[in-house]
Amino acid sequence: MPVAALTTLGCKVNQYETERIAEDFASAGFVLTDFDAPADVYIINSCSVTAAADKKSRYLARKASRTNPNAVVVMTGCHSQQVLDHGEWVEGATLLIDNEDKMRIFAKVLEHAPEILSYSSSPATVLPARERRTRATLKVQDGCTHFCGFCQIPFTRKVKASRHWEEIVAETHALAESGTREIIVTGVCVGAYDEGTGSGGPDLAQLLLKVAAVPGIARVRLSSIQPIEVSDALIEAFASHPNLCPHLHLSCQSGDDTILRAMNRPYDAAFYKELVRKLRVAVPDVAITTDLIVGYPGESEVLHQNTLAFAREIGFQKTHCFRYSPRDKTYGATLKDDVSDEEKKQRHAELQTVVDASNRAFTERYLGQTLSVLVEHPEGGTLTGFTTNYIKVRFSGPVALYGALVPVRLDAVENDGSALGTLVLPDPELARMLAHAPRPKFQSLAMATERF
Repeated sequence: MPVAALTTLGCKVNQYETERIAEDFASAGFVLTDFDAPADVYIINSCSVTAAADKKSRYLARKASRTNPNAVVVMTGCHSQQVLDHGEWVEGATLLIDNEDKMRIFAKVLEHAPEILSYSSSPATVLPARERRTRATLKVQDGCTHFCGFCQIPFTRKVKASRHWEEIVAETHALAESGTREIIVTGVCVGAYDEGTGSGGPDLAQLLLKVAAVPGIARVRLSSIQPIEVSDALIEAFASHPNLCPHLHLSCQSGDDTILRAMNRPYDAAFYKELVRKLRVAVPDVAITTDLIVGYPGESEVLHQNTLAFAREIGFQKTHCFRYSPRDKTYGATLKDDVSDEEKKQRHAELQTVVDASNRAFTERYLGQTLSVLVEHPEGGTLTGFTTNYIKVRFSGPVALYGALVPVRLDAVENDGSALGTLVLPDPELARMLAHAPRPKFQSLAMATERF
């Protein structure tokens, strides 16, 4: 049987798209394997959010071509789009596919190498299919037109579009029937769902409620959303429906108004703080996570200190911290990159210290409480999973609980802000769950996913 290996860099939208691409290959008889293993086709769903992501994307293409010089090495995603727009190429790649044709990769590979279906490799690791996952990403929207000063996405994902809600709900039913317990609703600009599509369908809040109502889906989590797109209706939905996870990733980027204006972000720090206050009043256990950039052009030490103070005041549950790097075509690339690499590293370390402390403090609030945890996989002989408000919990228990929602008492905080817990389940209930547990599967579909 022919063998395909896929890997994903960057956002949850990329993760969803990689899974759908993998399903096309699996349906055609391909074995799916780890990206480090020998394969006949390698697919890299690339990212260009930072210079580090560009570098990693190119490295993976070279790595794949070295692993099997005769393989078809395909790169798609935002870095591929960027390279194509410049009329360039990527060393090691056989095919570069733009974002518009991303979901036609299987057909493109067959056009390039129709004999691929007769190939055969000996994979080192055969990975299970998507339907065996407990959590699944569900893409509902694509494209962005915000044109933030640091971001290439409006140039690499150029068309804003929303999927029809009936298609989304139908896919949710299929995921529920396959054993998925948690859905992560995502989009490039997910808060703009159905905006300007003319379908007259539900807005994002109404869509989430429809997804949450699907039998078998115990949790619905929303991916990253722009603060200005969090409506009162969306807050009310989170406050009223128990299946909507109290967790919002409110992309922020800076806590200083001067830098926010330079980034072309359509809000200021006061707006963000007020939104967080409203959310915490309506949804007391809500986890607020975010992205923050250090070293944007013009960021003085005083402005950096403003972001540190902002992060301390908000008390984020978790934060992705980035060091700024110029992105082609963006407004930021026209500015002098006047913060040295050494200063960026120092500021990144200072910000990371602040957000690590707030992550730990958030978990400490729940010590001694018993929370529902979705068991995802064993890790070093210990079960792991997440609470609804995104606390990672490690605890001892039977591996057959994989995929179950179980009560766990949080006992201690680890250095990374996750919790150590104790399974709190009466013996008769544990016996019942084990008797009806499916055969445990411990790996998700395919993909080594990295965030930059």
